[in-house]
Amino acid sequence: MSTQPDTGIETLVVGRLGHIILNRPKALNALTHDMVRRIDTVLRVWADDDAVAAVLVSGAGERGLCAGGDIRAIYHDAREKGDASAAFWRDEYRLNAHIARYGKPYIALMDGIVMGGGVGVSAHGSVRIVTERTILAMPETTIGLVPDVGGTYLLSRVPGELGTHLALTSASIGAGDAVACGLADHFVPSEDLEALTTELTRRDVAETVASFARPVPPGELAEQRGWIDACYAADTVEEIVERLLDSGESAAKEAAERIGGKSPTALKATLRALRLASGLGSLEEALDQEYRTSRAAFAEPDLVEGIRAQVIDKDRSPRWSPASLEEVTERDVDRFFAPLGEQELGLSGGLR
Repeated sequence: MSTQPDTGIETLVVGRLGHIILNRPKALNALTHDMVRRIDTVLRVWADDDAVAAVLVSGAGERGLCAGGDIRAIYHDAREKGDASAAFWRDEYRLNAHIARYGKPYIALMDGIVMGGGVGVSAHGSVRIVTERTILAMPETTIGLVPDVGGTYLLSRVPGELGTHLALTSASIGAGDAVACGLADHFVPSEDLEALTTELTRRDVAETVASFARPVPPGELAEQRGWIDACYAADTVEEIVERLLDSGESAAKEAAERIGGKSPTALKATLRALRLASGLGSLEEALDQEYRTSRAAFAEPDLVEGIRAQVIDKDRSPRWSPASLEEVTERDVDRFFAPLGEQELGLSGGLR
């Protein structure tokens, strides 16, 4: 057994299972840079350890796997115009790619809150388990960011326009919709997770998961595919909002209102990022693109303002700049996709 409680993670090997526990429960297991580096290191060690047949990742506490990255740290770094966030994203996105290409079964217990960076350390795994407590979301537009950690790659491959809906509204979904959207694989009741973990230490992964899996509960989005696909197929965020308001569906009007509260700049950059990601051939290419969009968002005023409104002051009243979709120009959006030269992430050229 190996434990690093001071780094926000615990790692242990029991039987044939390597277990990573995200251990910052008071912070909803939000990822720090050190946690990302530790996870990547232990994955590399276990990849070469024949005694470890599979890896499991879970979150400490009762509230969730992981609420994302440490956005308070990003807030302070952005205010100081530092470079810590860029370094964090660089290692985090490399970890996401590592997880997706991991050579052994990588099992994620997506119990409770799974948002942002929490999606990155789980939804790229080979065995993704949700429960009745799962609350999954990519809430980046709420704080002036574009979905990252491979989120644009995942959401652009969700059936129809459901991914666009989730990205622009930052809406959360439960177990049924997570499976239907291809973001999870199996449903296991939360009360069975401890027993599942124990069995994984001594039995085959596929056989064990199959024995614990239960029928996936019905989701809510499938019944709304009609208006979602019709409205979000539009070419601009303005037209999407117009279609939502004109659809006659109360849920569509609610979605339009949710979009209206997000960063206009982030919304337009997100829509373009999703459309581009749908044509990219690999997760690595999408992560390279997301590194550009994250670096660009870091330099925009909306990031600091969004985090201030949601996390620091918690007044939920961000003052976006520009304040409306109409004021965001194509040139404003172009900045999110501008090449970074020697600072590119460079994953699509191979992991380095």
